[in-house]
Amino acid sequence: MSKTYYDPADLRKFGKITEWSEELGNKFFDYYGKVFEEGALTAREKSLIALAVAHTEQCPYCIDAYSKDGLQRGITKEEMMEAIHVGAAIKSGATLVHGVQMMNKVNKLEM
Repeated sequence: MSKTYYDPADLRKFGKITEWSEELGNKFFDYYGKVFEEGALTAREKSLIALAVAHTEQCPYCIDAYSKDGLQRGITKEEMMEAIHVGAAIKSGATLVHGVQMMNKVNKLEM
């Protein structure tokens, strides 16, 4: 197996971010834990959302974590891929809609 820039073993070190900033690290983990508690959305739904966002943010650690989490929660491969396509559509749509800003600027400069 070839070595990659991202070391999958680093995901297990995530909890260590509190070592250099204990207060802020702990506040983050408190928030993170609260977000993923059952609420209006199920843990399964939140895992699927997290997987889609992991792809739009291009975080290999999050992709690994939420692929595994999703499988453990019974999310199918087809549901995962569909969620990723939803994320990709939103990301590309957001990019394209900013084209209106460019069009407005060009139209103004051409006056």
